[in-house]
Order: sequence, then C-alpha cells, then structure tokens
Amino acid sequence: MNAITSALWQRRPQSSVRIVDAHAHSGPYSLFFIPESSPGAMVRVMDRCGVAHAVLSSHLAIQLDASAGNAATAEAVDRAPDRFTGYLTVNPWQDPAGELEKWGADPRFGGIKIHPDLHDYPLTGRRYARVWEFAQRTGCPVLTHTYDGSAYNDLDEVDAVASEHPDVVIIAGHAGATPLGFEKAIEVAQRRPGVILEVCGSFNTGTDIARMVRELGTGRVVYGSDFPFIDLRISLGRVIFSGLAERDQAEVLGATMTRLLQWRSGLG
Repeated sequence: MNAITSALWQRRPQSSVRIVDAHAHSGPYSLFFIPESSPGAMVRVMDRCGVAHAVLSSHLAIQLDASAGNAATAEAVDRAPDRFTGYLTVNPWQDPAGELEKWGADPRFGGIKIHPDLHDYPLTGRRYARVWEFAQRTGCPVLTHTYDGSAYNDLDEVDAVASEHPDVVIIAGHAGATPLGFEKAIEVAQRRPGVILEVCGSFNTGTDIARMVRELGTGRVVYGSDFPFIDLRISLGRVIFSGLAERDQAEVLGATMTRLLQWRSGLG
C-alpha cells in the first residue's frame, strides 16, 4: 500500500504527492443544476481529497459567453491563487483574437481551453489559427475537448492539428471519451509527441489509464476530473487504484501537469 492509498484507508487527506487536476470548471451550467460549483466549495472538496491545485475554465466561458466567462475564470483564480490556474477559453465565434489579446499575457491563465463540440466548429477550422500561433510562440498548452465519432473533435481532428503544429502541446481532454476513443487516442499520441492524454469522463477505468501510461510512457498522461461537472473523486480513484507504480502515478497525478504550466516562467 502506497502513501496515497494509506491516507485514503485512514480517511485523511493525502499529502505525499502534489495532485494537480488538469481539467476543472467552476460556476453554474445552463442545462442542469450543479451543486456547490463555486470556487470556495470546490476548494473544500479538494482539501478533503488532498488535491493541491486545479486548472479551470468557467462553465460560462465554455458554453455561452467567452468574454464574461474568462473574466469569471480570472476572478476564481483571484479568490484562491495558490489553488487555481485558469484556462483562457477561446470560442471561435466570439472574437478569438480579441480574447487572446486581452488575456494572453495575464499570469492567471496557464493554458487555453477550446470546446469544438459545444461551439459547433471543427478543431481543424481556420478560426483556431490564432490559438495555434499563440501556443507555438509561447509554449502554452491547449486543452481541447475530444470525443470519438464527433464531427468537430474526433481523434482524426486531433491528429491533423498535431501533424500541422508538431511543437504545440495539445491536451486531449477525455482522451477520446469512449473505449474506442481511448484506442484511437493512444494511436494518435504515439504518432504525435505533442499530444498529452487527459483521463476524465464517464467510461474510463484504471485499466485504461494504466494502458495509456504503459504504451505512451510517463509524461504523456495527466489526471483531470471535469470537476464540478463530474465529481473529482471518481477520476482520482481511477488513477490511485489503477495499479500504476508510485513514480508513474505521481507523474499522472500532478508532476506532468506542473511541468506543462511552467511555460509562463520561461517567458522571462
């Protein structure tokens, strides 16, 4: 039993590994009720689970209003800067160049978030050109929603973008989302070294996560939860009880994402 599982059995927060949630949100969602979605409520859950940090975008930003939503994300980071880093959400229909110009240099944001499915626009579309240019120039990672079979963010779309922009770090949110999607995501990541797989979702298992790490190596898979859209404890438990060696588990749970966020300090 390692230190994390020992803490769980003793019903106490773990502190041996710095856990960084690579895929979180905050605030209400328009289609259904999400309880305790405020940053303060999220910190309380993170404290109980031993999660040190989360990288988040507001639900408002990804769904209805990128401009107001990015401001809400920045406010969430202001409330707990030691616990949160923001994703700058770019909606291709809502002035992507303007949002990048407004927030791109803001240290509260550590990555870019795009959601082709919600925005009805393909990952390969030209309206994302400024995103890839910014990421190429700065080293900023880009988290994109992915879902196998989607017309907008299927793994073939990820493959095409990664081929065209080999130096950009693309975090494939949900790693394709379905069992067939996981298979395709691994294949794409094997071909494209800039693609990182993020593991939150409803169909993933510890066995799937262990296979991703086994086939891609450490540093290519990150823990994310979709919290509070999905309870972070579900995705966290999948990693903790996946059977990964302690070093690999620590990489997935936080070390890899911590490195991906260091591009800001490198801008000097």
